[in-house]
Amino acid sequence: MNLEKLDTIDSKKMYETYDKWPEIATQSFENKFEKLDVKNIDHVVFAGMGGSGSIGDVISAILSKNDIHVSSVKGYHLPQTVDSNSLVITTSISGNTIETLTVLENAKKTNAKVAAFSSGGIMKKICENNNLFYSEIPMTHSPRASFTKYLFCILNILEDIIPIQKMDVKESISDLEKTSNIISSKNLTEKNTSLRLAKWINKIPLVYYPWGLQSAAIRFKNSLQENSKSHAITEDVIEACHNGVVAWEKDTNVQPILIRGYNDYIKTIERWDILKEFFTEKGIDYFEIKSNNGNILSKIINLIYVLDYVSIYHAILNQIDPTPVSPIDFIKKRV
Repeated sequence: MNLEKLDTIDSKKMYETYDKWPEIATQSFENKFEKLDVKNIDHVVFAGMGGSGSIGDVISAILSKNDIHVSSVKGYHLPQTVDSNSLVITTSISGNTIETLTVLENAKKTNAKVAAFSSGGIMKKICENNNLFYSEIPMTHSPRASFTKYLFCILNILEDIIPIQKMDVKESISDLEKTSNIISSKNLTEKNTSLRLAKWINKIPLVYYPWGLQSAAIRFKNSLQENSKSHAITEDVIEACHNGVVAWEKDTNVQPILIRGYNDYIKTIERWDILKEFFTEKGIDYFEIKSNNGNILSKIINLIYVLDYVSIYHAILNQIDPTPVSPIDFIKKRV
């Protein structure tokens, strides 16, 4: 792996955007935006698909630490529980995602508060025509590469609603800078964790995760599918111990990847140790990735950074351009 190979295969230079993630995060959180000012919210609904949906997954994980009910919608249907104390947040980086637009159309018919984020498109027009809160955030490279920009802009705009301290956001960005020094294109050595994992994957990865890191695991699966055009599977490690682990009794073309939190719950740590013992006894090779020792936002965003870069390197190693997503374009033209 070298920069010449990256430049040759990565036609749209996705890796250059990823190298700038810490800088993008800083700019996004420090920008001056109109703030959304709403009171008495006890239910937040995030609606978004693909890369836009990942944003909702991460913020849902943050809100899970607080006394707010969270619903994540990846489809067409708005929860029936939405009322005047609900906030519906719709995110479509293109502004034209049909599923999310359907949720937005349904949300404006309710008493719920509504906030929408996109780079323009139909979503912008709907909000302008219906006097709904809207913030336009330009796309950077592609929807999935825009993840950090959108996440930190939304954290900025919703800072009075999403209970996360500014110091925690700044810590997560500082940690991104440290992570970048290890995994970016400026360090294409064996010390690069993302590159090592990308080289290790030669079958179908099965990503085990603890409950609090589900958003990072799902994002990794999605990034492998879009960037390296690879199949991938995710399983909650505790649930898998009650069913999925049995599948390892026979030979398979699946590889286990363990995504662990720095300070997982004590019983989860016990389960990781048992699972690793099982894999060792069966002669099953596995790869283990641990989060950093930071707040929940820092843990998740830095894991996503490491794992997204895995998908880019894996694509390049297999002579695949990470940017084109022709099958998605095929489907979008027909819906």
